[in-house]
Amino acid sequence: MLRSLRYWDQDLLVWLNNLGSESFDGFWIFVTQIESWTPLFLCFIGMLLYYYKGKKGIVLLLGGVITFLITLAITDVTKIFVQRIRPNNIDHLLDVIRVLKNPTGYSFFSGHASSSFSIVVYVVLCVRNFSPWVYLAFIWPLLFSLSRIYVGVHYPSDLLVGALVGSLIAFLIFGRASYFAKKV
Repeated sequence: MLRSLRYWDQDLLVWLNNLGSESFDGFWIFVTQIESWTPLFLCFIGMLLYYYKGKKGIVLLLGGVITFLITLAITDVTKIFVQRIRPNNIDHLLDVIRVLKNPTGYSFFSGHASSSFSIVVYVVLCVRNFSPWVYLAFIWPLLFSLSRIYVGVHYPSDLLVGALVGSLIAFLIFGRASYFAKKV
């Protein structure tokens, strides 16, 4: 069963990766870089501080930072423990996928997916009662995560598990942060 899932995961990667074309490479390379999302991060910070004044805003902002840091730590520990080799570092895949980036670290699970989903889920949970438009923020982690398949460095399961882990961490930390925000 596990072997079948690995083959399915690899086949899905090859199929999705090969949907790409050179005319879109620049867009996806831009999307996959964390720096390209800095204005969105600033917007998230601004939203939290706008809707939550004073100490409540600071507590919730700190909760977001803690969410991000815990997500990164769990992602890094999992990568070291699982040691799944990235598709761009597997010789037999290089003939069938387009590789636009060449990181050498481990693949499982995606830090791009886990961190982006943790941030967005956390911000959405904080702001959903003030602005229904905040749900559009989910465009970011979807594009950010899918870019990792496009550039050839992650399997679909890496993204799925990363999104789930990041979302779960965001829910847990939001629960604690909102509790403390009500106390101040």
